[in-house]
Amino acid sequence: MIRILIAEDEAAIVRALEDYLKSEGFETEAASGEDEAAEKLNRQSFDLVLADISLSDGSGFGVCAASKEKGLPVIFLTASGDENTVVRGLDMGADDYIAKPFRPRELVSRIRSVLRRSGRAQSSVSLGAVTLDTGRGTVTKDGEPVALSALEFKLLMTFVNNRGKLLSRARLLEEIWDAGGDFVNDNTLTVYIKRLREKIEDDPQEPKIINTVRGLGYRVD
Repeated sequence: MIRILIAEDEAAIVRALEDYLKSEGFETEAASGEDEAAEKLNRQSFDLVLADISLSDGSGFGVCAASKEKGLPVIFLTASGDENTVVRGLDMGADDYIAKPFRPRELVSRIRSVLRRSGRAQSSVSLGAVTLDTGRGTVTKDGEPVALSALEFKLLMTFVNNRGKLLSRARLLEEIWDAGGDFVNDNTLTVYIKRLREKIEDDPQEPKIINTVRGLGYRVD
């Protein structure tokens, strides 16, 4: 599991970040200042660091420097609109930044993008006999290739990225809209879920991977 260190001294922001990131399948650890972050970096293993530039103890620049010594990617959280502050962080080796207040889904998208670029993204995901190689964009079942369209793959990745969460039809439509240039509405979503089940389920009539929650949506556990 991907582990993220959050260097942030505002407790409310930390709680919100931890709750959302955990719901997206990440494991988190928090540090309120530069010294505590450095200590945790020395004692534990992480895959990425989120660092607020302004900390009550030290600064995000110090956290960035300590993270880079260990080869970890860093995303700055900043309330500052000062271009020089952002440039300084990027010049130190930060991989990205996002300004507060930020949208959680945008932050997660940036996290996943940085993880992919750094080679730390989880490259293989298993759903029973089905395996997704997210780096190569391939799917196999019992070791045999499964041919998915771009939209079918996007739909499956949406379930994987939200594993354990109930996804409404509206949320799924929002996530896969116009993937591969295909028009998607509520009716065609039903068709694509049926096609995907036919390709990955042992018995599409009694699905074990993509579960229907009647009247609410779908969930992959």
